[in-house]
Amino acid sequence: MSSNCSIRALWILNNHDSVIFSRKFPVVEKRWRDACAKEVKSSGDDKFKYNIAPYDSEFAAAFVDRKKREGSARGYGLRVSQSVEGSDSWVDDPITRHIISLYINKEEKSESCLLWPLVLHMKGPYFILVLPLVEPHHLKSYARMCKSSDCGNSVKEDESLCSLLLDLPSITGAFIVAHTIGDVITGDITEPEVFVSASPSVGGLLDSLTGSIGISGISARAKPVAASVAASTASGTAVSGAAMSDSQKIGSRPLDKDALRSFISSAMPFGTPLDLSYSNISAIKTTGFSSADMPPADRKQPAWKPYLYKGKQRIMFTVHETVHAAMYDRDEIPDSISISGQVNCRAELEGLPDVSFPLTGLDTARVESLSFHPCAQVPEHGGDKQAVTFSPPLGNFVLMRYQSFCSIGPPVKGFYQLSMVSENEGAFLFKLTFMEGYKAPLTMEFCTVTMPFPRRRVVSFDGTPSVGTVSTTEHSVEWKIITGPRGVSGKSIEAIFPGTVKFAPWQSQRLNSSLSAYAGIADEDSDLETESSSNIVNVEDYLMEKMNKDLQAVDLDEPFCWQAYDYAKVSFKIVGPSLSGMSVDPKSVSIFPAVKAPVEFSCQVLSVSPCFSRAS
Repeated sequence: MSSNCSIRALWILNNHDSVIFSRKFPVVEKRWRDACAKEVKSSGDDKFKYNIAPYDSEFAAAFVDRKKREGSARGYGLRVSQSVEGSDSWVDDPITRHIISLYINKEEKSESCLLWPLVLHMKGPYFILVLPLVEPHHLKSYARMCKSSDCGNSVKEDESLCSLLLDLPSITGAFIVAHTIGDVITGDITEPEVFVSASPSVGGLLDSLTGSIGISGISARAKPVAASVAASTASGTAVSGAAMSDSQKIGSRPLDKDALRSFISSAMPFGTPLDLSYSNISAIKTTGFSSADMPPADRKQPAWKPYLYKGKQRIMFTVHETVHAAMYDRDEIPDSISISGQVNCRAELEGLPDVSFPLTGLDTARVESLSFHPCAQVPEHGGDKQAVTFSPPLGNFVLMRYQSFCSIGPPVKGFYQLSMVSENEGAFLFKLTFMEGYKAPLTMEFCTVTMPFPRRRVVSFDGTPSVGTVSTTEHSVEWKIITGPRGVSGKSIEAIFPGTVKFAPWQSQRLNSSLSAYAGIADEDSDLETESSSNIVNVEDYLMEKMNKDLQAVDLDEPFCWQAYDYAKVSFKIVGPSLSGMSVDPKSVSIFPAVKAPVEFSCQVLSVSPCFSRAS
């Protein structure tokens, strides 16, 4: 964690907008007050109003006021007709849905003060808000943006929210804190997956069975860590490791405030995040230390490695990539395809060694951004090569994350059409092509297409796909296309699925008769020209418009679901080389001090968001 990150306070609210937990850090708050006093003195701005960390009641009231003003907890994110000057949406930047401000009405004062930046993270039924320390002039800059008449970042480049946030590394730290707290209070404490070969060593097999980290399994005192390695079967599918311990599943119980306070005190003493690994903090508290855990005299033991590994040595790298795509099947709207990836690592090495390797293929992968674990030392890179040196922590960890373009093209191509033939029945058609242009050893192990209908209840469907099976839930139709153990490799396949889907009757507004429905078109929308004399009415357009008037817009987190039925979602898994070209050459990995340790590399590509927009 960067030493530039300090946290003034954090709050957790429930879905009733009540503060159920808060923590303020007086040391950081004093630094904020001193900085504000210097700002007033140096600028001579006696009207500058700054806010100290508010009381819980004041904070909750301000949060409720913002929800009313912005329409939801996240807010609009864009300047809309409901936006008012001084609000987050007035800034006209989607990031204001994640970095928000509150106007605090002090109980003893009649005027309000701006509290910014608050990092908002929503996890389960909780709202986690983290207030990092920034300079007072940053707050003043944001206050000016909230009252600027200009709209968007491109209008006024000399003072935009994007450029302001780039100058604030504490924002990144606050996001990490918020996500960690969210995982802790919901019990979602999982380690990143690292896949090993189908024939693991004896040590690796024992680790998979016991969930240990490879520290001598027959030990008088159980050593901590983290999740086990995921092992690959002969068919190449992944098998999850050991389940989480009961101590980690705190999300299944009411919020344990004492445990949360203990974690915060250890992970970020005095408001400075040091080690946010829940497994490390839990291990230290549960197990403690002994004389056998003393680090080498000539090396300083990092916070992310509280215990030293003992056992058979090896290093494992796994590249996880997720394809994000939106395919519209329209000439006027280009398809959007990108990849987010991460390199997970597990280094079972004795002592405190340094591991280094060259990261190549950056130009080929068309990498847009890179970020690394705090244990990594990365010099400024140039060209196609990037040197990475790191002192690995215990267990599985994410060494780096990146964003890039897909170098091959989407693994699934095609189009999706849906036409409403009546108020409660729609006809659809899929035409898809899989793995076109993909060669072995790339293998698609499974592929599923889901048609979501979040506002309608599915009663039945009729249709037979050319391949795969179909099932329904209350609000979706699921088409399982590739499910076999062999998958698809070295060839492309095509699939067609025509059919109809029937919904439960629309209760809020039923069409009494087609005659009264057609007659009501002009009454409901004066902008439409009535053509009843010639009986020229587009029934489908009318039905969609009629239903969409009754449908409340879903949350912006579902960007394709603005209307009743707008997209189909594709989920798949591909094993083999990465789609971006990102890779780690096991032969180029070096360890200092030199030890004999095998290096393993694996890769898998998943899809959680490729979508086909409904063709009109």
